[in-house]
Amino acid sequence: MAAVGGGCRGARGAAVRRGGQSARWRRMMRLWRSALLRELLLLGPPGAAGGGAPAPGPAAATRRLPPPLAALGASSPTARRGPAALPSARGLCTRSEGALEEPGKGAQAPSPTPGEPPADSGHNNNHGGGGKEVAVGGGGENKVKQGLLPSLEDLLFYTIAEGQEKIPVHKFITALKSTGLRTSDPRLKECMDMLRLTLQTTSDGVMLDKDLFKKCVQSNIVLLTQAFRRKFVIPDFMSFTSHIDELYESAKKQSGGKVADYIPQLAKFSPDLWGVSLCTVDGQRHSVGDTKVPFCLQSCVKPLKYAIAVNDLGTEYVHRYVGKEPSGLRFNKLFLNEDDRPHNPMVNAGAIVITSLIKQGANNAEKFDYVMQFMNKMAGNEYVGFSNATFQSERESGDRNFAIGYYLKEKKCFPEGTDMVAILDFYFQLCSIEVTCESASVMAATLANGGFCPITGERVLSPEAVRNTLSLMHSCGMYDFSGQFAFHVGLPAKSGVAGGILLVVPNVMGLMCWSPPLDKMGNSVKGIHFCHDLVSLCNFHNYDNLRHFAKKLDPRREGGDQRHSFGPMDYENLQQELALKETVWKKVSPESNEDISRTVVYRMEGRGEQN
Repeated sequence: MAAVGGGCRGARGAAVRRGGQSARWRRMMRLWRSALLRELLLLGPPGAAGGGAPAPGPAAATRRLPPPLAALGASSPTARRGPAALPSARGLCTRSEGALEEPGKGAQAPSPTPGEPPADSGHNNNHGGGGKEVAVGGGGENKVKQGLLPSLEDLLFYTIAEGQEKIPVHKFITALKSTGLRTSDPRLKECMDMLRLTLQTTSDGVMLDKDLFKKCVQSNIVLLTQAFRRKFVIPDFMSFTSHIDELYESAKKQSGGKVADYIPQLAKFSPDLWGVSLCTVDGQRHSVGDTKVPFCLQSCVKPLKYAIAVNDLGTEYVHRYVGKEPSGLRFNKLFLNEDDRPHNPMVNAGAIVITSLIKQGANNAEKFDYVMQFMNKMAGNEYVGFSNATFQSERESGDRNFAIGYYLKEKKCFPEGTDMVAILDFYFQLCSIEVTCESASVMAATLANGGFCPITGERVLSPEAVRNTLSLMHSCGMYDFSGQFAFHVGLPAKSGVAGGILLVVPNVMGLMCWSPPLDKMGNSVKGIHFCHDLVSLCNFHNYDNLRHFAKKLDPRREGGDQRHSFGPMDYENLQQELALKETVWKKVSPESNEDISRTVVYRMEGRGEQN
């Protein structure tokens, strides 16, 4: 019995020891993976201390980096799997089979050499990404190779090339446009200039090999990587714009309305003109219809000049002279609130007072140049003009506005020393500023983007000015239809008698809809129909995202996943995210030139890719 008991105790002890070894093995594996990931996160781009070797060639890329125009960008329906799937962000690691089977033996995660300087973590867009590929062959000798984290330039090349040695220029341009970016985007000027120069100076002017491609894109690599990795606010831009085109065609069928004729110059526009342009906060652009025809802003300029006044003077000062409440009256009524102030900046009386606050003490020429500079910045230096014919027409037929001006003067609504007649001239000038749907959509996107112009990155307006402007557009921007519009559409907007509707989807995009025929409220018939349909399709209404509401299309989502913010999208963050975010080690087939009996390849794969 003692022998049997001893045998049992021995068996239990052996089992405990085996269990302890298994637990230790699991702990060591976790530590090994953590150490390796920490090492990867600390690696810098090539060109840092220690240098860097080129990334894997195209042959390897065809296995390591699957084709992304389907997975990343363009038209394949199988590509819409959301940002969690990072197919082209796979690192490759080779290790000895034995190193992963026995604890305490084989290769370990490499330790930094004493005294070795840390890898450079700079964010220079012109350098590739660093990284190490660890290969352990027979005998346990560690061989460290550069290239586990390919440079963003390499990743982008493999993304577009889909395994080929060269990229046709037209394929790159087509793929770029599918993301929503335009070749005329100011942020891509260096890339496009270099591309043109390359095409002129190379014998094979229609093809780009990897070196030429990297030379062209390196100055704009972060923006281009964001575009092709679907990091923009509307990831599946082609699908979204197809919906916009359908809404455009639906609104085009709307008839009725009348072109404004109380300003003679406006009556000359064809009632058949109809255009829609949009610009997202990331600078994605789409236009359909008559979007390059200039027209006057008219009342659409009111929120813009209010924003300029608040930007320059502050909220408190501006609202000493004008209120914040909807008037409930026609936009050109001679009527003030109980404090003898205009009800809000979106009616004529309020807009005339706001005009008197801009650049006080300067003459009209200086004031006009000042506002035009602001408008150009808001439009990203796209078309902003002036219609002198409309200005003259407005001044000659502006009796109602002169009456409002004298009424305001009598009630002492202007700052002291204001020349009321000069202010009315300036007011008519601002109403006669010309835009196109395309340039006005960038203005709206600047408001949607918190005051930063999406296509230049320049801050134009303060956050305070933008918030106040959008608030008043929401409550007062659509004439007598403002309450109805806020109820049904739920977005900040401003209409004008020229037929424009400036629409803002905060943090997403800005739109300009333009069609001259107006309804009885003074709003574009087609434009109102388009806005209603847009919010019926997409969950852009201010209150659409409350719980238990019926689900609508959310262009900000892809594959059912919410779009996340990953912090500043600089070179290193993008590179590490593509390679390391939510990764697991997965055994894959080794490269053809590797010894299958001695080496096993592991790659880091996004969790969205697991079966």
